[in-house]
Amino acid sequence: MEFPHVSSALGIVHPLRIEQGVNAEVWDSQGHRYIDFVAGIGVHNLGHGHPAIRTALHHQVDRLIHAAFNATPHGGYLDLVAALDTFVPVSYPLTTMLTNSGAEATENALKIARAHTGREAVIAFDDGFHGRTLAALNLNGKVKPYKQSMGSLPGPVYHLPFPSPDNDVTDAEASAALVRLCEVSLPVDEIACVIVEPVQGEGGFRRLSPGFARHLRDFCNHHGIVLIFDEIQCGFGRTGERFAFSHLEVEPDLLLMGKSMAAGVPLAAVAGRAELMNAVPKGGLGGTYSGNALACAAALKVIELMSEDNLARWSQTVALAILAHYHTWQDSQRYPMIGAITGIGAMRGIVFEDTCNASGSEHLAALVSTAREHGLLLMPSGRKRNILRLFPPLTIEPEILEEGLSRLGRALDTLTP
Repeated sequence: MEFPHVSSALGIVHPLRIEQGVNAEVWDSQGHRYIDFVAGIGVHNLGHGHPAIRTALHHQVDRLIHAAFNATPHGGYLDLVAALDTFVPVSYPLTTMLTNSGAEATENALKIARAHTGREAVIAFDDGFHGRTLAALNLNGKVKPYKQSMGSLPGPVYHLPFPSPDNDVTDAEASAALVRLCEVSLPVDEIACVIVEPVQGEGGFRRLSPGFARHLRDFCNHHGIVLIFDEIQCGFGRTGERFAFSHLEVEPDLLLMGKSMAAGVPLAAVAGRAELMNAVPKGGLGGTYSGNALACAAALKVIELMSEDNLARWSQTVALAILAHYHTWQDSQRYPMIGAITGIGAMRGIVFEDTCNASGSEHLAALVSTAREHGLLLMPSGRKRNILRLFPPLTIEPEILEEGLSRLGRALDTLTP
């Protein structure tokens, strides 16, 4: 399918024209049905068109569609930031700024860290992803395609290896790299912030090591550095907890939220300790559409629906089904390209390895195409695009989940000689 009038710089994974979505199912302009394991790249944790979200939006449309909060504050914004103070599991009172997108939340977090510390340098991690705007680009731990042809990027930014149970980087190696960085390249008193995903999204659903997370927290405390957790993709229930940092037992100074925050209506946020959030001069934060009334209404309903019981049940259902099929595929020894499984809860990736006849990325590209022909939408990830990320809605019906995983198995059959 061709897309005239659309910039060719947009990389399209699935050349479709989607017209309708209900929970984990979507239909294209030709009426073809697909099971959606992409879910808006993690936006639809509650599925397409959750009835309670639709009702909240219809009600809000009849009351107020938009008011620019910087000029005329509205109740939805105020109600939502109050709800986030209760919903986000940190020990301190939460101060929040709403934004339109995750990248915008990232950019504002950098501004806040600079204003609070009076420093500029940032530490980020290999394979991380934090957005496509200019300053966010430099944080990303991957050149292609994000940093190509961009020239000099805002900085300074330094990258460390990402230690994880899902890769071969140890805590000791990452800690040694941090020591070396501060001895060779970067005075520690010039570091404004460290930004990291508790579970990498674009990087392949890899978990941050809890031990290294604690080391980072101690390092930042000792040197007056702001610790930023980017939960734009892994937050709002994807890992079985409200936020993935709960698995680490470490609190951030600033938290980035987005994607599934408002169930498909554009909304994100940067939130954290008041002394940081209030460090920027008055008027230095804001935006015309930031905290739009419709988006706030949707987010308030998302928070209401994401009770602890629901999150635990949804995550367990999705995780157990994925793990059962994965182990069946791996134990069969029919698919030599299938490597390790990554992630936690309902945030799972499958690594595709090189074989004698194709690279892992080639195997995954073929799988994504073939699965679409079987009525299943999938999404690649990883530096080499060789990690399949599975993103079914948390609310997916068990029978639809089983159908989707069975279709994935049939697509895998086409990869074997």
